[in-house]
Amino acid sequence: MNEKISTTLRQPRQLLAQGLVPAAALPELENVAARYAVALTPDVAALIDPNDPADPIALQYIPDARELDHDAIDDIDPIGDNAHSPVEGIVHRYPDRVLLKLVHVCAVYCRFCFRREMVGPGKETALTPDIYARALDYIRTHRDIWEVILTGGDPLVLSPRRLAEVMRDLAAIDHVRIIRIHTRVPMVDPMRIDAAMAQALRVPGATTWLAVHANHAREFTPAARAACARIVDAGIPVVSQSVLLRGVNDNAEALEALMRAFVECRIKPYYLHHGDLAPGTAHLRLTLAEGQALVRQLRGRVSGLCQPEFVLDIPGGFGKSPVGPSYLSQPDGPDADYRVADYCGELHVYPPRPQDNTRR
Repeated sequence: MNEKISTTLRQPRQLLAQGLVPAAALPELENVAARYAVALTPDVAALIDPNDPADPIALQYIPDARELDHDAIDDIDPIGDNAHSPVEGIVHRYPDRVLLKLVHVCAVYCRFCFRREMVGPGKETALTPDIYARALDYIRTHRDIWEVILTGGDPLVLSPRRLAEVMRDLAAIDHVRIIRIHTRVPMVDPMRIDAAMAQALRVPGATTWLAVHANHAREFTPAARAACARIVDAGIPVVSQSVLLRGVNDNAEALEALMRAFVECRIKPYYLHHGDLAPGTAHLRLTLAEGQALVRQLRGRVSGLCQPEFVLDIPGGFGKSPVGPSYLSQPDGPDADYRVADYCGELHVYPPRPQDNTRR
């Protein structure tokens, strides 16, 4: 692995200087960086093996010339945020919850990001005071909103002081009972999760949940594990988000190690996302059938605590749907017996026939 790097790497030439990309690739990577943001924190850069062209950490963060290859099915807004944005900064897709997109920057930029056209240098850093006020007014006037999800960008790039202000503003709205924060920061910049940040995450009047994003077990460095512990020890429940990525976690062994790492850190696996149709990400996307097969393998390998829900965010803004494998079938019509598959893939009749508990 690399020696400790002291600053975030934001330009392909910096990646070259650290031996993370070959010189011959520099012109193409500069073209990629001109369109899509690049950032690798020192913690991330230190994890990459520069001698491994298939390094699963590098695949997540180092730009790739294939990002400029766009398919006809690609969409700059692949999950339809814009179609459900009644005021700037708000996405209201489901009746009882909204996204509040506080910032448009991240500590790192994932090469598979579904908001890659909306975040990074050249975009507004954060909501202006006027836009933020209008977003709060929208939440106040829609009493069906029970949960506010802070996203962006990554809300934990904010200072603890600013984050605490936002948390107090939301908790002061009587019908907002849950504040959920989506972040990569504990894994990629763990020293930001200090006592002040952990304290900022808690607020009287609402319950905080945090969803932490990681895709490979190697991301769980001692520093990242300690950052997660500081959050959990502060009384904040934590769930996981991961994206199924080719070359990163597209085998049962990698998924098993990832989900066990979450649970060891007291993080409940929550969502395993099928890759969105963001431009320039096709080389990292699996098929749904490949994802279903992997989730089926995971079922037989790890505890129920380690099982995420495999979901597809339906293009066009129609929300998430579970798309995992089915274990139940009724092959002979609505009045017939069911067949249910066990974790080994063998079928059983349900309800069982008298004196017939054999496998089918």
